[in-house]
Amino acid sequence: MDMGLNNKTALVTGSTKGIGKAIAMELANEGVNVLINGRNYEEVERIVNEIKSGFPATSPQNAAADIVDVLQREALFKKYPTIDILVNNIGIYEMMQYEDIDDEVWEKYFRTNVLAANGLSKFYLPKMLKNNDGRIIFIASEEAIMPSGQMPQYCMTKTMLLSLSKSLSKLTIGTEVTVNTIMPGPTLSENVHQIIEGIYSNADMTFSKKEKEFMTTNLPQSEIQRFIKPIEIGRLTTFVCSPYASAFKGSSIRMDGGMVPTIF
Repeated sequence: MDMGLNNKTALVTGSTKGIGKAIAMELANEGVNVLINGRNYEEVERIVNEIKSGFPATSPQNAAADIVDVLQREALFKKYPTIDILVNNIGIYEMMQYEDIDDEVWEKYFRTNVLAANGLSKFYLPKMLKNNDGRIIFIASEEAIMPSGQMPQYCMTKTMLLSLSKSLSKLTIGTEVTVNTIMPGPTLSENVHQIIEGIYSNADMTFSKKEKEFMTTNLPQSEIQRFIKPIEIGRLTTFVCSPYASAFKGSSIRMDGGMVPTIF
């Protein structure tokens, strides 16, 4: 299915691995010229070359920058002043006990998971509104609406993204610009894969059996009883970026594998 995205330009933050990379790949598959972002220039360049090889009709670009740093964000704006799609994917997470989280950690999570995305949105949204076309998508988490208690500093920021997305969407009234949030459930990123392998390092099992054992023991509320694949999030995000999703405005879209037990 042609998503009507050919020759659009998209900036996907944190797109050298995991969900971000999957989103970038799926967008490129639809003919989008993707700006690959990460802090390591060589790693970003590797993904750019991978996309060039897989999707030679597109023109991926190296947008290496630490977007948490205001000066690096401003340099990025000068290099890429106009885009059609912004996917705010970058984020940090770690299981932490509430009593161990000091103000410095709270501020780090706020700056990384919220302020960086807000800074990009604040720059690109007015341009999208002027052109009467554009997409901004925040990647949140099911933890935004169903905190587990294991990562309070992370959950706080993801809940903030829901509010920010809804507020920005109000600014798009009467235009073809949309702002939405996608909430993935537990997803099999490279980091998660390593964690599962580490937990069952002494077990003589295939990875699929390790995954099943972990889900049964730790995430019994999951209805799919497996981790979500990054490509699944990538495909959903690509659809939300497309003209076919133009009626999604300020929506919080769940792909959580049934983790959230409530209707809303």
